[in-house]
Amino acid sequence: MGSVTQLYRQRVAGGQIKPDPAQEAVLPELDRVVAGLPDRAATSAKPKSGWRAFFGGSQPQPQPAQKGLYLWGGVGRGKSMLMDLITEAAPDKGVRRVHFHEFMQEIQTGLDQARRRGDQDTVRPVAAEVAQTTRLLCFDEMQITDIADAMIVGRLFQILFDLGVSIVTTSNRVPEDLYKNGLNRQLFLPFIDLIRDRMEVVCLDSQTDYRQNRSTGDQVWFSPANAEARAGLDAIWDDLTGAADPVSLQVQMKGRSFELPGFADRVGRAPFWDLCGQPLGSADYLELCRQVDDLIIDGIPRLSASNYNEAKRFVTLIDAAYEAKVRLYASAADEPERLYNEGEGSFEFERTASRLREMQDADWGRAD
Repeated sequence: MGSVTQLYRQRVAGGQIKPDPAQEAVLPELDRVVAGLPDRAATSAKPKSGWRAFFGGSQPQPQPAQKGLYLWGGVGRGKSMLMDLITEAAPDKGVRRVHFHEFMQEIQTGLDQARRRGDQDTVRPVAAEVAQTTRLLCFDEMQITDIADAMIVGRLFQILFDLGVSIVTTSNRVPEDLYKNGLNRQLFLPFIDLIRDRMEVVCLDSQTDYRQNRSTGDQVWFSPANAEARAGLDAIWDDLTGAADPVSLQVQMKGRSFELPGFADRVGRAPFWDLCGQPLGSADYLELCRQVDDLIIDGIPRLSASNYNEAKRFVTLIDAAYEAKVRLYASAADEPERLYNEGEGSFEFERTASRLREMQDADWGRAD
């Protein structure tokens, strides 16, 4: 425990991280958020007088949240590490850390339940349920690409703020670039104003990408995707599963399912097109990553405008695998940084390429 600054200095002193002026400049903002959190059960009551006090006493009312933090910057600059520190500094104050995609999937599920109950206002009860147990929400990688999320996120955040929930989020984009060129984006613009009003927007302007130049262990990324790469992935399958014969796995999510063609001993294997060539979304990939510890993908092609939808699904799949700490093995047309070099979506893919590089680290993956 302690302040974020204290924890950061401990990591530096212990040689776990290197001091970085850009990261150090953000620490006071993180300390401000932690220091301003109420105790988990703390509420403030507005005193009542007269007959209301006689019959009902005082009714606790939530206090609006303090200003949160929107931390943005390039990939690999240490945003996730700083999120680790803030969640460690405030573990007894109702803190929850979650990937933004996963959180919004939970919200959409709650909204569906509220609609089935016949609630007139579907957003408020879902937000209130979150606020019952959470004082601080920490989101990794806020990015909004789904119109369903875009249309409700502004009101959701407004209610959370009003109910006393502080929010810290990371993103690789400035708020004004969220949901850029999205359908009906004019309806989304008030959310950007809300971010600017209720959150401090800070750029983590580090010059170092800490995901690059890490030591790698055995080969996990094979390019080009030729017969030699296939043999390499076959050997990995044999090593991970004891040369087990693969069986198919039906991954089920909300009444639908898709097939993972190769599965044994929590190891999954599929061609790129089986995973990204059909209409799957973040919920499907998150469920897949709950069921495998290792994932082998054969034949990742070059990505461009010609396979834009498949490329978007691949980005979502890698996000899910990254957050779930799934160990990834793949054959591809080229190295991650050269898979998607131009056209719509290439900017967003920089983060995916960085994650793919990090996932080649010998220490990457779920702990035993």
